[in-house]
Amino acid sequence: MHPFRPATLSALLLATIPFMAQATPAENDAAMRQLATDKGCMACHSIDPKPPRADGLPPIAPSWREVALKYRDDPVAYRKLTDTVMTGADPKARHWVGKTGAATMPPNAATISAEEARMLVNWLLVLVR
Repeated sequence: MHPFRPATLSALLLATIPFMAQATPAENDAAMRQLATDKGCMACHSIDPKPPRADGLPPIAPSWREVALKYRDDPVAYRKLTDTVMTGADPKARHWVGKTGAATMPPNAATISAEEARMLVNWLLVLVR
């Protein structure tokens, strides 16, 4: 196995930029939904708001449209949310009380790269524009 080289990562990221730049909105949407599914995000989140679960409890996590609405006027939301994806949510700073379950978002740095998290966050933030 070859050692990690930053130049290799840069080349890989640059190779994906032309595809992303040429992708139609539907292709980008499909790619982001697949990435979210592959990385396990959809186990807790949904794109659209959901009613209470069959047991009467609220959904596990907010929908991404709800997140997009909450943060749409925050110019640094992408940074805050990417950080939350990577490091997890602070259980003392819960702001979805009553709308979601009591669990907080765990750190995800072991399952998703910072670049993938940024792409997903940027995508979900435009779901209501």
